[in-house]
Amino acid sequence: MTKRNGIVAAIAAFAIAVTGLSTSVHAASIQVGVILPDAASSARWETADRAFLGAALKTAGVTYDIQNANGDKTAFATIADQMLSNGAKVLIMVNLDSDSAKAVQDKAAKQGVKTIDYDRLTLKGSESYYVSFDNVAVGKLQGTGIYNCLQAKKIANPRIVYLNGSPTDNNATLFKQGYVSILGKYVKSKKMTLVADQAVPDWDNAKGGVIFEQMLTKAGGKLDAVVSANEGLGLAAVAVLKKNGLNGKVCVSGQDASVDGLRAILTGDLSNTVYKGIKQEANAAVELAVALIKGTKAPTNGVTNNGTTNVPSVLLTPVGITKRNVKVVIADGFQKKADVCKGIEKLCAANGIK
Repeated sequence: MTKRNGIVAAIAAFAIAVTGLSTSVHAASIQVGVILPDAASSARWETADRAFLGAALKTAGVTYDIQNANGDKTAFATIADQMLSNGAKVLIMVNLDSDSAKAVQDKAAKQGVKTIDYDRLTLKGSESYYVSFDNVAVGKLQGTGIYNCLQAKKIANPRIVYLNGSPTDNNATLFKQGYVSILGKYVKSKKMTLVADQAVPDWDNAKGGVIFEQMLTKAGGKLDAVVSANEGLGLAAVAVLKKNGLNGKVCVSGQDASVDGLRAILTGDLSNTVYKGIKQEANAAVELAVALIKGTKAPTNGVTNNGTTNVPSVLLTPVGITKRNVKVVIADGFQKKADVCKGIEKLCAANGIK
């Protein structure tokens, strides 16, 4: 993890502690409860999702409470109980794992409360809707970015590793399915060598750095690409590469289009990432929640099988990001030029960020 990334996580964690994990409007009597997963695995939950969900709920004119479980499954269940006691008609939730989330959903269902899976699918759950991105497509973009980077470097028989997301997160499974669909055929035909393939528990960036350091040691310090499932893990790998004088020489993927991630793209430490329009995701989730409260139907564009049933879904389209189109993320208003370009203004200008 970069120093800057660590600071962001620390600030987010502090903010959560100070606010009691909550942003609410008339939380004593609410219509919609939102449970975010943590503030450590990705900055997005506190820096983007909280704000976009709150804004959409406020615009919709519903009372709400947004809380963060801070990676604690017991806290997740306690928050859900509080929200149910406060009259929530709908829970929007990002699970920590499927089993603990299913328990919350089943309890809510017994009380006539509907649930929406936000970003992460709860396997075998009782959710009414699922809102996310096409997560296999996310993985395909990651794999394609790595392939293009290796091609540009003209590396024969590249040596690669898979630094996968949490084994308890179904999204991580889908991301891997996507990038293996792009890169696996080259591994199978021996045009690429897969040196290591390991998941990182709980998306823990510190653990990811340790795991990657072990991978690099196993590879004898000779690696050409790190297929990492998000920017937190990718930047943790970059920190290890920097210690070994290898940053910029090794292709590294990510996702989330964070400030630190985009800066790393521009400096060449990350080769590619994936931008997901979180504002669109938040708006879609709130539209579904309002429809559930009113007893009406909201538009979906597909279904997703959760292991027991097909869940009506809104699946949004991700965008692959390299140096040439970092400007797309800034033009969309997701990140600010001032934050991304501070100290690297010439790199921004050279890549069309004005």
